[in-house]
Amino acid sequence: MSRDHVQSAPNGSAEAAYLELLARDASPEAYEQPVLLARAEGRPADRIAALERAKRLALRVRAELEGRRRREAELSALFETAHDLAGLRDLDAVLQAIVQRARSLLGTDVAYLTLNDPARGDTYMRVTEGSVSARFQQLRLGMGEGLGGLVAQTTRPYVTADYFKDARFQHTLTIDAGVRDEGLVAILGVPLMLGPHVIGVLFAADRRERVFERAQIALLGSFAALAAAAIDTAHLLTETRAALAGLERANEIIRDRSAVIERASDVHDRLAELVLHGGGVHDVAAAVSQVLDGTVEFTEAEAAPAEALEASRAEGHAVRLGSDWIAAVAAGGELLGALVLRGHPGLDPVDQRTLERAAMVTSLLQLARRSAAEAEQRVRGELLDDLLDARDRDPRLLRERAARLDADLDATHVVLAARLDGPAADAEEEAAARRRLWSAASHLAATRQGLAAARDGGTVLLLPLTAGDTATEVARRTARHLGTAVHQPVTVGASAPVTDLTVHPEAVAAAYAEGRRCLEALHLLGRAGDGAAAEDFGFLGLLLAGDRDVAGFVDRTIGPVMSYDERRGTELLHTLDAYFACGMSPARTKDALHVHVNTVAQRLERVGQLLGEDWQTPARALEIQLALKLHRLAAPDRH
Repeated sequence: MSRDHVQSAPNGSAEAAYLELLARDASPEAYEQPVLLARAEGRPADRIAALERAKRLALRVRAELEGRRRREAELSALFETAHDLAGLRDLDAVLQAIVQRARSLLGTDVAYLTLNDPARGDTYMRVTEGSVSARFQQLRLGMGEGLGGLVAQTTRPYVTADYFKDARFQHTLTIDAGVRDEGLVAILGVPLMLGPHVIGVLFAADRRERVFERAQIALLGSFAALAAAAIDTAHLLTETRAALAGLERANEIIRDRSAVIERASDVHDRLAELVLHGGGVHDVAAAVSQVLDGTVEFTEAEAAPAEALEASRAEGHAVRLGSDWIAAVAAGGELLGALVLRGHPGLDPVDQRTLERAAMVTSLLQLARRSAAEAEQRVRGELLDDLLDARDRDPRLLRERAARLDADLDATHVVLAARLDGPAADAEEEAAARRRLWSAASHLAATRQGLAAARDGGTVLLLPLTAGDTATEVARRTARHLGTAVHQPVTVGASAPVTDLTVHPEAVAAAYAEGRRCLEALHLLGRAGDGAAAEDFGFLGLLLAGDRDVAGFVDRTIGPVMSYDERRGTELLHTLDAYFACGMSPARTKDALHVHVNTVAQRLERVGQLLGEDWQTPARALEIQLALKLHRLAAPDRH
């Protein structure tokens, strides 16, 4: 950024300089220049502080854009590889492309793929990318040796930050010599699976120590699945050609098989085009239905036949169930659903592979949709976190951020504190349950034009309050909705309604504290899985509420009696005072008031009509006495 550009920023907004940097995709170091220059020029402290805030926000936006570009690059590479499979002609070319893309996206020095050789009982290098050592490129490994042997044995990914210091796998002179000759240090290996069998291992490696992130491991696993599919398809094509060569009607069968393969290639091209143009899982099902001349439906995992779905996931193939075929839609071991072909018992093997490829494309679409949803959830959570943690936010900036999320911070809202109440077998299960709660709360907030964030072992929501609704009703509905979504009780405490959040963002933190107090009160009262606000707890609500609404409590408790006295000129409040002061004895009360006992009885009967028949129960009597005392304390201010 030139000095002229930096000097122009003080005459504009604090964000102008950083918007230009974002537009130019400048390096992170360039974001320090406006602040440094402002300090060098002796700009006011508030100007420098504004630049600091704008810098932090710009860097956050830059990081989010970088993350999205990275995810787009990953999905594009996976889609390109899936397209390669659709028109598979040269297995070596497809495997080389997979290894090249894996190395590029993971940013490693080397990537390579090994395959098992059942005839010789060992493993050999099939494809390498970035390798410089001839010895390494020609390695043959005994079964079970090295990191690859551990991956093949356990059928799980393994990663080592320092190969030669890792004792988890079997070191051999041959393997160690090859790895040392190549100069590799950090190695990640994931299995190539055909059904339950490991046919090879896909590796990514660096010549320095490195920690591979979970997302990188999952990405390499996706490439490994595509490589296994390419090998499987190549084997299928080879077997088909061998079978055709031995038949007398070779030409006729070849023409027929070619037509089927062309049809499969056509559907793969159509699926790839559909994905690149933003189609959804139901569009994929519709396209495959046309090609297979049957009805194909996408079904959620819970609604699919469990045994057939699990068999399809384990074998990596579509499974026949009666006259239907089930193809599992899975990613990284997680079942996302199934493609079900209805009423088609006689399915050609290539058509079966077409259904399986469609299931693979569907899993990619599901992952892309989930990534987009999680990105939006994170943005909503960040805005709510800022409202909860910071008090000096720019109202205009808050409104703009909320508007991009279809939320209106000028509306009346309720802050809700939600927490799970079901037992957890261990810490891992509890963490998974919390993630489900956060996901369900984020979805609810998105559909209600609100915000949600994970906090304090639970979830906090900021939801708009519609006309005629109350905080209590919102809390109870939310508890029911979240409990149904996560399949276990969820307790929800609500704040009183809050307004003007852009002008008074600190009100969100205070309201959240009130919601948490209501949540704890529900637990203490044994009302797990319920929802409530401070107004539901009687005089306890005075302790729970953030604003200590004394007048509201008095009005809710003895308001009908107060109104009756004002309209009729009676002395029911005075009689109540005397009645409780005399130990709830009508005889002593008539002496204190100097009236007949029948008069006392008539007045108390009127009180019962106004407050309800249970007004003398211990709990109600305690609330009424407290309300009477608060009314007397406030009386001087009313005259």
